[in-house]
Amino acid sequence: MPVYGPLSYSLASNILASKALTRWFTPFANWYANLAGYRKYGLKYDDLLIEERDDVQRAITRLTPRETYDRNFRFKRASQASVLHAPLPKEQWVKPEEDVRYLLPHVIEVVKEDTERQMWDTVAVGRK
Repeated sequence: MPVYGPLSYSLASNILASKALTRWFTPFANWYANLAGYRKYGLKYDDLLIEERDDVQRAITRLTPRETYDRNFRFKRASQASVLHAPLPKEQWVKPEEDVRYLLPHVIEVVKEDTERQMWDTVAVGRK
C-alpha cells in the first residue's frame, strides 16, 4: 500500500544524521512551516492529516484523553480565528519546538497492524 502525503517516505532521518545537512535545511524547514501558516492559527502539523483515511481515524481513537482534548481545542480555536478572518495573536501561535508529531506514531502502528493482518489473511496453508 503506497503512502502519499505527510505520511509518505521521508529523507528527514538522513538529513538529521548529518550535522551539515541539518544546519543547512533547518532554516529552510522553519521558513516553509511558517509560510504554510497553520501555526498562526494554533494548529500542529499532525492536525493537518486527512481524517478520511481509515488508518488516521483509528490512530485518532488511540490518543489519550488529554491529547484528544488538546486537538479539539486547537480545532475550535483555529475555526474561530478563521471565522474572524484573522490569525491568532502572536503569543498564541504554535512555536516550532511545540510542533511535535503526536499522531504519527499511532498511524505507523495502525499501518503495521494492517500490513501484518493482510499477511496473515493471505497466507497459504498446506499439508506436509
